[in-house]
Amino acid sequence: MNLPNRITLARICLIPIMMFFLLVDFSFYPEPIRWGSFQLSVNHLFAAIIFLLAASTDGIDGYIARKYNMVTNLGKLLDPLADKLLVSAVLISLVEMGRLDSWIAVVIISREFAVTGLRQVALLEGKVVAASKWGKIKTIIQIVAISLLLLNNFPFQFIRIPVDDIAIWAAALITIYSGIDYFVKNKELLQLHKA
Repeated sequence: MNLPNRITLARICLIPIMMFFLLVDFSFYPEPIRWGSFQLSVNHLFAAIIFLLAASTDGIDGYIARKYNMVTNLGKLLDPLADKLLVSAVLISLVEMGRLDSWIAVVIISREFAVTGLRQVALLEGKVVAASKWGKIKTIIQIVAISLLLLNNFPFQFIRIPVDDIAIWAAALITIYSGIDYFVKNKELLQLHKA
C-alpha cells in the first residue's frame, strides 16, 4: 500500500462524501449563495470542491507512481476503478437532481465499462491498452462539464450562455468517439475471442 495507492483510495473515499452533499436536503441551512440572478446552494458548492479535489488526484497518483517507480498491480486495478466510480456516482447524482438527462449518463457510463472490459481482455492476452489522446481529452471535458453542472453554470450564467449544456453534450460525443477509437484500434483483441 504505497503512496499512489493511498491517494487512489482517498479518491474512492471522497465519493460518498461528495454524494452526501449533493443528495441530502440542506434547504433549511445554510442560505444559498446569491449573486444577482445566480444562486448556488452551499452543499452543492462543497460537492463541486470535493469532486474537483478527487478528480485532481487522478493525475497526481499516476505521476507519483511512474516517477518513483511505484506502479503496482493493485494500482493498475484501483486507479481506473476509482475514476469510473467517481464519474458514475456524480452523473447518477446529477440525474437524480434533475440536472442531467439520463441517456447522457447511460452513454458515458456504458462507454467507461465497455473500455474497461476491453482492457481486461487485453490483460488476459498479456497486452496493455494505453490511454489514448481522445481518452485524455474525454476525461478533461467530462470534468469541466460535470463541474459546470455542479456549479449551476458559474460563471457563464452571468452572460446567459449555457456552457454547462454545451460541455456535457461535447463530453457525450467525445466519449462515444473515444470509445469507438479504442475498439477500432484494438479490434484484433475482439477477433481473438469470437465464439
